[in-house]
Amino acid sequence: MNEERILLAHGSGGKLSHDLIENIFLKAFYNPILSPLSDQAVFASPAGRLAMTTDSYVVNPIFFPGGDIGKLAVCGTVNDLAVGGAMPLYMSVSFIIEEGMPVEDLKKIVRSMADAAKSCGVTIVTGDTKVVEKGKGDNIFINTTGVGVVKDGINLSPSFIRPGDAVIVSGTIGDHGMAILKERGGFDIPVVSDCAPLHELVRDILSTDAGIRAMRDPTRGGLATILNEFADSSGHAILIEEEKIPVKEAVKGACELLGFDPLYLANEGKIVVVTSKDSSERVLDAMRKNPLGNNAAIIGSILEGSVTGGGVNSPARPRVLLTTAFGNTRVVEKLTGEQLPRIC
Repeated sequence: MNEERILLAHGSGGKLSHDLIENIFLKAFYNPILSPLSDQAVFASPAGRLAMTTDSYVVNPIFFPGGDIGKLAVCGTVNDLAVGGAMPLYMSVSFIIEEGMPVEDLKKIVRSMADAAKSCGVTIVTGDTKVVEKGKGDNIFINTTGVGVVKDGINLSPSFIRPGDAVIVSGTIGDHGMAILKERGGFDIPVVSDCAPLHELVRDILSTDAGIRAMRDPTRGGLATILNEFADSSGHAILIEEEKIPVKEAVKGACELLGFDPLYLANEGKIVVVTSKDSSERVLDAMRKNPLGNNAAIIGSILEGSVTGGGVNSPARPRVLLTTAFGNTRVVEKLTGEQLPRIC
């Protein structure tokens, strides 16, 4: 390709479209399943239950400290499979590109995706490309679908959560959200995104053969929203302790200065695990032996049933409660509104 920027003709289905596919996408993603460039991918179905997820990525900016939209798309898809106990295998990728996007930026994103997929053992087997007029997009949007396999004996669901279970988070929270905010606002904050694939960390956790009930990755809405979803699905309240929640000092300081709560900031390389109390230390030890879990901590436990919100018009329901550093207890609700738009 000799063009420096994406043209509408790159989405026409003609010669420039084929040049774009062959010189950028096929060159980076080449594998025997993709190389025929058919309208579908044909691959063997592995033993076990299949898991499938789909997601779209519109993060702004497309390059940020610790990653870019391409790495984020692969890691986010892998993680959505992994927290369900699936080993990621295949991905489809679709690109919506704005006319005028620098071709070199597109190449960087595609190379980043290829590197991330290779590191995860994931094969990109099919895809699509569309180009929209300048002003009708924002450089690039990416849609993915991931397919993985869940081995027999692995069953994870918030419905399995029981009173007395422990809540564990695999590391410091809010890193991705603060990295995006830093890049948008030009703040001098020593933090980078935690964007990373979590499948190996999940494998290490599951290998403990412990009483793991459920796992989720706290992306949009952060830790607070995921815990509320666990409470709603299980029918049990959750109590967490502020002083036990790992937060980098840089993130904590920036939140205090800017008026954010790290409980609601997005993460792209963390897991929240609910496991039986008896197995919690074993799971914690397995996490800490993995580089992506070396700051893991038990942050709370599951309570029996519902609690009130403390007000006259606050009916009893499964809630998330936080014991503060001052010894008070407050209700932690789901994120309302949009704290940071286009975070992933």
